[in-house]
Amino acid sequence: MANYNSLRTKLTTMLKLVVVLSLSLLAAGVNGELNVGFYQNTCPNAESLIQQAVSDAFANNSGVAPGLLRMHFHDCFVRGCDGSVLLDGNDTEKTSIPNLSLRSVAFDLIDDAKTAVEKECPGIVSCADILAFAARDSANLTGGVTWDVPAGRRDGNMSIASEALTNLPPPSFNATQLVDRFKEKNLTAEEMVLLSGAHTLGRSHCVSFTKRLYQNTSIPDSAAQTDPTLSLAYADLLRNLCPSNSNATDTVTTLMDLITPNTLDNKYYLGVMNNLGLFKSDQALMTQDDLLAFVQEFNANATEWATKFGAAMVQMGRFDVLEGTNGEIRTNCRAVNAANSNSATVKNLLINMYRNYEEW
Repeated sequence: MANYNSLRTKLTTMLKLVVVLSLSLLAAGVNGELNVGFYQNTCPNAESLIQQAVSDAFANNSGVAPGLLRMHFHDCFVRGCDGSVLLDGNDTEKTSIPNLSLRSVAFDLIDDAKTAVEKECPGIVSCADILAFAARDSANLTGGVTWDVPAGRRDGNMSIASEALTNLPPPSFNATQLVDRFKEKNLTAEEMVLLSGAHTLGRSHCVSFTKRLYQNTSIPDSAAQTDPTLSLAYADLLRNLCPSNSNATDTVTTLMDLITPNTLDNKYYLGVMNNLGLFKSDQALMTQDDLLAFVQEFNANATEWATKFGAAMVQMGRFDVLEGTNGEIRTNCRAVNAANSNSATVKNLLINMYRNYEEW
């Protein structure tokens, strides 16, 4: 009987150690934090499959590139980089006013990339990581700007329209508001100026800047109507395109950068220095001495800007992410999974095993 009790004690102790170790590994996930090469053992071709999907989509519609960069930004600023912007639904982030102009071709690209990755590695690569990789690949295609993407994000299961309104910085922000909003996301003033450089790509709907064109519609004189920080000639050009009653559902758009509209480069800063920033938030970079210094610095050195832009994208991509067993790996980027994840099932099994042995 004594030998039996001794054996029982040893077995129970060993099982406790196994369960504690297993639960610890599950809580940490495969790597437990974002890492470059996160999928090298579990899905080694993930990045190349995503890169190919982006290249194919870009060949058909180059607008997918700015669309993906903007989508990644909009994803990370709301609930962290968790793919919540990708979810369909009646009251999801996708339906919020700031996201109505996100490009359908970019959403379709994420679906295509997910399909390719799922075919080779089902249930391994998150939609949030696919979006982060695709944004990087878009930057490379449009300007040769690239960076290593730390991965290991998991997908969120919530997406709320109102949170997009309260977290995304609108184009009407002034310098103080911009700095404060980016600080909330653990991003510095310099990183804010760096990431604003993405406005060198893409198009904008009129509603985002018409208030700069029609500040006093009772006076027909152009100078009286125009935001004083906007070039008068540029304002006249924009007024010919955009009526004063423009709204979020209008289809009219204009290029965001007049100098190199299809290239991700540092010419955005040259435009801002010449009052050609399309948004109030663009020209706001000229109104504060420290921000102005960054604008001048990045305008003068394209290589420095490209390197630092990539680093700022990495920093943004780390904000408030889900890791380990938090969240899930969606099978469809547009919808949360119906069932519990495998890791949660295993975790519950181990807990039950431990309880059964305790009772024994």
